[in-house]
Order: sequence, then C-alpha cells, then structure tokens
Amino acid sequence: MWQTNTIWFDISIVSTTIALGHILLGHFEERTSRWKKLTKYIFILVVVISLSYFFGQKIALISYSLLYIPVLYIHLIDLPKKGINGWTGKPKEKYYELRSWNKNIFDEE
Repeated sequence: MWQTNTIWFDISIVSTTIALGHILLGHFEERTSRWKKLTKYIFILVVVISLSYFFGQKIALISYSLLYIPVLYIHLIDLPKKGINGWTGKPKEKYYELRSWNKNIFDEE
C-alpha cells in the first residue's frame, strides 16, 4: 500500500521539512522576499529529485540531510556567539544588523 521508494516520497520529505522550517524558524526570514523563498524551495526540490533520479533515493536523502548541518551550526553556535538567540532571533536589533536589514519595520524597501 505505502511505497517509500517513489519520487513522491522525496517530494513529501523536502516539502514537509521546509514547511516545518518556515513555521518554526520563519521569523529569521521575515524580511526576505517571497520570490527568494520560493526560488530556494524550488531549487532544493529540483536538486533532491535530480539526485534521486540519477543516483538513488538514499544518496538524495543523505545529501538533503547534510544541508541541515550548516543550519544547525548557525542557529546553535554562531548566532549565540553574536548575542542572538538561535531559536527566537532576539534581540531583533542585533539580528537585523547582522542581516543588514533596516531596523524600522514600517519603511518601504
């Protein structure tokens, strides 16, 4: 009944993890344009599907999981070293300064 060796399984893994990432850590990308987020999602999806097609599902999912090592490093080690909470992104002033974003949220970009 349930098959995990299909391309749809790969698509669901990528889509679910990216959706959870946006739900749980989306406040880190609040000033990033929607087009940039959409392009990133499509790019990652195409890469994982291509790896799965040409090299097999195991290689694709291992490669995809390795992409989260830098994310974990940034949120657990790098941001706290800079005085920014890696889970909440606070204080916002320091985080906005790190990202070179305008601190006034009401200004047009």
